[in-house]
Amino acid sequence: MSKVIFLTDQRAPGTADGIAGAASLPAPGQAATDARGRPLRDLRISVTDRCNFRCTYCMPRDTFDSNHVFLPHAQLLSFEEIARTAAVFARLGVRKIRLTGGEPLLRKNIEALVGMLAALRTPDGQPLELTLTTNGSLLARKAAALKAAGLTRVTVSMDALDPALFARMSDTDFPVAEVLRGIDAAAQAGLAPVKVNMVVRRGMNDDQILPMARHFRGTGHILRFIEYMDVGSTNGWNMAEVLPSAEVLARIGAEHPLTPLETETMGRVAERWAYADGAGEIGVISSVTHAFCEGCTRARLSPEGRLFLCLFASRGYDLRALIRGGADDEGLAAAIAGIWSGRADNYSERRVLATRDAQAEPKIEMSYIGG
Repeated sequence: MSKVIFLTDQRAPGTADGIAGAASLPAPGQAATDARGRPLRDLRISVTDRCNFRCTYCMPRDTFDSNHVFLPHAQLLSFEEIARTAAVFARLGVRKIRLTGGEPLLRKNIEALVGMLAALRTPDGQPLELTLTTNGSLLARKAAALKAAGLTRVTVSMDALDPALFARMSDTDFPVAEVLRGIDAAAQAGLAPVKVNMVVRRGMNDDQILPMARHFRGTGHILRFIEYMDVGSTNGWNMAEVLPSAEVLARIGAEHPLTPLETETMGRVAERWAYADGAGEIGVISSVTHAFCEGCTRARLSPEGRLFLCLFASRGYDLRALIRGGADDEGLAAAIAGIWSGRADNYSERRVLATRDAQAEPKIEMSYIGG
């Protein structure tokens, strides 16, 4: 049983607080659990804070303009450092890794990292589920190589089918037709089922709900509708722009009847619904109106090695200081276990219960930590 007294962290862009405490490692094959009994099962790794889109709810151009300073390459975790850290997380119970950004396909030679992560195994010898979320702009050219390297599945962010509205939402001149081509290429490469995430904003793109549903119905892809969330501090979030998932389901169900699918509470993010005629399924992610904190099993690793315990976090823990400071794997594992054991995060529940002002504290930007 290894124990460690955590190092004091340094504050940095995005803020981070001191690591303090001690923890025992769980027995091999057992997951680390937090203060609410939630196991550590999922790890999201942001490999870059850069993106070639300027989606208004994530990287609004007036903040992320030509003068914005992104992380220099030397500050990013190397692929070897990421793979080592991911192996430690697998020792602690992680079974699924998702690569995010920014736009992860902008990280040079990302296929090499995928191959390194695909080689990892759980304590009982099982491979990890390895997925990636992308805006789709580079997917057509990268899909085959990603699959060959060991990627399991891919999720594509796409907020509108209409070309003009897609350009407005993403604040880019990149054609939506190329994103669709990337989705097809991913499916052809075997990265299926492809999940397509649409962030819905009332009065902006909610008229795309039915066109998107009609387009992807029967294709084998899984379209998921995400409530517009108050991530970060720069997107001007307003509750009036949130379209509840119940209304999304009502609009689609009026045209194509839906039946609910069972999902486990622990680890659940999307509620799943099947078309009654067998033409596939959709999902809704309802962080604003139907919080799922009680089943959240996710940790998040930033590009330069800061560990965050919630998408809405304002503070993180500097694992890079341990990684580059000589800590062995046992020490790193004990540090992570100690951080996770103290986790009691339930931001969305508190927002729903209105026990705190959702904007009271600056939150980490989604472009830095991944959605």
